[in-house]
Amino acid sequence: MAAAEPGAAPGSGSCAPAGSGSVPVLFCFSVFARPSSVPHGAGYELLIQKFLSLYGDQIDMHRKFVVQLFAEEWSQYIDLPKGFLVNERCKVRLVPLQIQITTLGNLTPSSTVFFCCDMQERFRPAIKYFGDIISVGQRLLQGARLLGIPVIVTEQYPKGLGSTVQEIDLTGAKLVLPKTKFSMVLPEVEAALAEIPGVRSIVLFGVETHVCIQQTALELIGRGLEVHIVADATSSRSMMDRMFALERLARTGIIVTTSEAILLQLVADKEHPKFKEIQNLIKASAPESGLLSKV
Repeated sequence: MAAAEPGAAPGSGSCAPAGSGSVPVLFCFSVFARPSSVPHGAGYELLIQKFLSLYGDQIDMHRKFVVQLFAEEWSQYIDLPKGFLVNERCKVRLVPLQIQITTLGNLTPSSTVFFCCDMQERFRPAIKYFGDIISVGQRLLQGARLLGIPVIVTEQYPKGLGSTVQEIDLTGAKLVLPKTKFSMVLPEVEAALAEIPGVRSIVLFGVETHVCIQQTALELIGRGLEVHIVADATSSRSMMDRMFALERLARTGIIVTTSEAILLQLVADKEHPKFKEIQNLIKASAPESGLLSKV
């Protein structure tokens, strides 16, 4: 990580009057905010060290960043003033100077992981087109096995909502995890991702679109991962909730796509050794439910 040196900026060069001991500071990065403290009189270098200690596993060390201070005078963040020293409680954030958009939605098996979210028995009578998303979800998992793509599966409160439906074959899944949090981004999931080298893209599907899928997708992009939501493999009890969730997610830069597009993008070439098997999988299991007309 390269952090830009603070330059001259409006306002004072410290938060407030001198004191002693440690000073509480709120450190913000991406969608996260973590309270901590630094020694009284800490400057730029100590703030950078603290950001690295709090968020080091989420910071792309190849990007350039700037540290900014929340200025009450302007009611917004400003670039850290030259010679800044922390003398009282304040809020700082680390901001990327450049956004790297290098993949442009491309998928490759070696950098992709599939997330299957809460496809459980108790949701069957409530979720619209549930039978169809089960069929498409199973097709995606078969494709993942053919292409050697890791699969992470969660089950929301399985004690009350049951396990993943029997039609979904979880053979070979890297992780099957119970949860109570709506998002799939749990410590165990983050640890599993850390074990997979070069992960860049997450293909996400399951239920419900406006709750667990949406919250998972937002957390993942906050960690710098590219997210592809499979529209024909995700649904909600309400089609209105589903529609507005997909629209919101698309506006944040999340890619809303289809299962066929995902599988064919992953093989990329008719000469791919698994193309015929993927093609047969698509032909054999494409439901005609009308779900995509609800996007």
